[in-house]
Amino acid sequence: MKINTDHLYHGAALTQIAEFPTFKAINPFVLEDGSNSRSAFIINTDTAVYIKYATKTTKAFGEHIFTFTESHLSELTELQKHFKSRVFIALVCLKAHEICVITIDELKVHIERRKKAKGMPESQYQILLHLPANSAFRVYMNVPGKKKKALRKQTVSRNRFPRAIFETNS
Repeated sequence: MKINTDHLYHGAALTQIAEFPTFKAINPFVLEDGSNSRSAFIINTDTAVYIKYATKTTKAFGEHIFTFTESHLSELTELQKHFKSRVFIALVCLKAHEICVITIDELKVHIERRKKAKGMPESQYQILLHLPANSAFRVYMNVPGKKKKALRKQTVSRNRFPRAIFETNS
């Protein structure tokens, strides 16, 4: 069987999930059209994980950029229909060898902030992830039309992944 790039990059997150003590099962998420998602997986029958990866960082600020297109957001909406608030987004930072996890609700807060700042919806959104040395991750979106200006940053503990996926309250 042919190995796709996403198999390699998603494997980093899926391995850590599978090694967690309360892990039982992993299956692909089946989309409404009957095909398997390339990015979404069901963990232990009650939790969804959507995996995104960044292969490099920006030169200026060393940020990892994760782009969410309308197609990605549609798939996340489909996941949320089935799993409510038990939907997580794993952000795999290949260059840094780190994984950050946020919830679907946290992603929606970032998107709503960006929409409010822009005054309208956009066709895609970029989550920026900064990994300061010996500190928590910083997750945010930029202020539209302004350089070097971030909307409110979310601080995410470096050890939140994969633990949050298995907790009942995240």
